[in-house]
Amino acid sequence: MEDKAVHFVVCLDNSDYPASLEVGKLYRVIPDEEAAAEGYLRVIDESGEDYAFVASRFSSCSVATSRRTNLVDSVRPLRLLAS
Repeated sequence: MEDKAVHFVVCLDNSDYPASLEVGKLYRVIPDEEAAAEGYLRVIDESGEDYAFVASRFSSCSVATSRRTNLVDSVRPLRLLAS
């Protein structure tokens, strides 16, 4: 059975991609086994399109199920709020 869960990561490093990624923002991960096998994550970046970036630029994060719908429905990635 295919995993339908939506996953998010937070950007830790946007060097060389300042127009595409913002440090501290959440990005939706698009499943891509080929990219993952090469050490990349496919995310929806600031352009609204999905691109593969080196996985080490991101850190996985947990998002409560009740909040995922809001994040998925948003047009732009959301800035991670400091706690």
